[in-house]
Amino acid sequence: MYLKVAVLTISDSGFRGEREDRGGPLVMDQVRKNLNVSDITYKIIPDNLEIIESSFRELISQDVDLIISTGGTGPSPKDVTPEATLKVVEKRFYGLEIVMLLEGMKKTPEAAYSRAVVGSCRNTLIINLPGNPRAITENLPVLFPLIPHLILEIKGLKGHHNESS
Repeated sequence: MYLKVAVLTISDSGFRGEREDRGGPLVMDQVRKNLNVSDITYKIIPDNLEIIESSFRELISQDVDLIISTGGTGPSPKDVTPEATLKVVEKRFYGLEIVMLLEGMKKTPEAAYSRAVVGSCRNTLIINLPGNPRAITENLPVLFPLIPHLILEIKGLKGHHNESS
């Protein structure tokens, strides 16, 4: 299965061109190395709840299989990525959030501040990652073995067997 992927960097300074985005390109590189990808869309958007939510909804309407956002998952007042994600997701995958949290905690206690959300809307899996490149390399690899099967499940193409006979 080849995946249609979108990577959204959420950063005011990145959006204004004041800071080079290292997170988004790192995510794209990791995705290309670890998943079968047919297409990757990449955008930098500001830390704005409505813009983040509308960007997610637009990508979902384009039948993107996987949206990975980077940035805006911490405790600062401008960090609103999880809130925007929660306005969009229909099903939440707490286990994957916990897996990322535990993996990050192996490296730094500050990983506990992450509020990253993992969930789905229609046929699209959405994963929030921190913006810090080091945190990306700690969080994303633990998810790669799970992503293809989960996307098939979300699309109703695997799993759920009829148990009534």
